[in-house]
Amino acid sequence: MEIIFTDNFKSRFNKLPKKIQGKFENRLEIFIKEPTHPLLKIHTLKGNLLGLRAFSVTGNYRVLYRMVNLLTAKLIDIGTHNQVY
Repeated sequence: MEIIFTDNFKSRFNKLPKKIQGKFENRLEIFIKEPTHPLLKIHTLKGNLLGLRAFSVTGNYRVLYRMVNLLTAKLIDIGTHNQVY
């Protein structure tokens, strides 16, 4: 899977604690190898986030993304549940 990082995602990621950044990198490896892995808890969003999906980094941190095509995901945002929803 190809991953595209938006400027917003990069900015938010750089502000995260190093521990969360490390957990994200682990989850990203899983996402790239097996995008439907149950550990990611992938779910589609609705309302004003319709068309986006999310996966879990930790119990509280999420990554919002959009599938560009079957082999490409664009990462839109990362943060706590309250920050990204």
